[in-house]
Amino acid sequence: MLTIKEYKKVESLEEAWELNQKRSSRLIGGMMWQKMSKGNCAVAIDLSGLGLDQIREDADQFEIGCMVTLRALEQHQGLLSYTDGAVKEALRHIVGVQFRNTATVGGSIYGKYGFSDVLTLFLAMDTYVELYRAGTVPLPEFAAKDYGRDVLVRICVKKHPGRFVYQSVRNTQTDFPVLTCAAARLPGQPFLAVFGARPGRAVRLFDDNGILGEQITEEAAREFGKYAAGRIKTGGNMRGSKEYRTHLVRVLSERAALSLADGRENRNDCHS
Repeated sequence: MLTIKEYKKVESLEEAWELNQKRSSRLIGGMMWQKMSKGNCAVAIDLSGLGLDQIREDADQFEIGCMVTLRALEQHQGLLSYTDGAVKEALRHIVGVQFRNTATVGGSIYGKYGFSDVLTLFLAMDTYVELYRAGTVPLPEFAAKDYGRDVLVRICVKKHPGRFVYQSVRNTQTDFPVLTCAAARLPGQPFLAVFGARPGRAVRLFDDNGILGEQITEEAAREFGKYAAGRIKTGGNMRGSKEYRTHLVRVLSERAALSLADGRENRNDCHS
């Protein structure tokens, strides 16, 4: 159980940053996962009064405030269109609508949870995080490093022509995933697959050897699946063994490649 001694709704990012320099303080988003943690929090820092709950779209990018809820993200028509529905597919399994009405994008990204569908999804796109002091940082770099007590302000997704797909396997519909897989095919770049819930934090894998080629065939997709299974490290926990997850890496990467090749609907209902 988390015990909060003081709650503070800040009036500026500078105030939030200053308060967050104390190790006993915490930035709070929707409080969906943090409330289940243990420990004492001297000051809970609430960013909800700073107008960071909006999604702004222009010709070049999406700007997603850290306090945007997962439900708002799931329903944004611009993101749905840009990702071929991958955003909705990534989010629709997360607990339920009431949960997604409260959980925030910033909380999901800042937490870098190993089970995060949200982190897996955004790592498949050209995504950056804006930190109050460190500035703009590529999401892969942010996910791999510790930025200490900085404040995540917003997430920026650069627009590129291309296609995306999202898949996951779950033991039950709204359970944590056994494995997640997001994939992207962008002009002039190698095919990209991202694997999360390994059960570790999501990691990216590029088809740097050109296994899939320009025209993805079933044989090439199978070869890429074998390649991915040999490169992605997995582990076991209560939801699945290491061997099972490695098998899923092969299967989902093959399916993702074929899906992007033939334009299948971006929907997946895989359950163990």
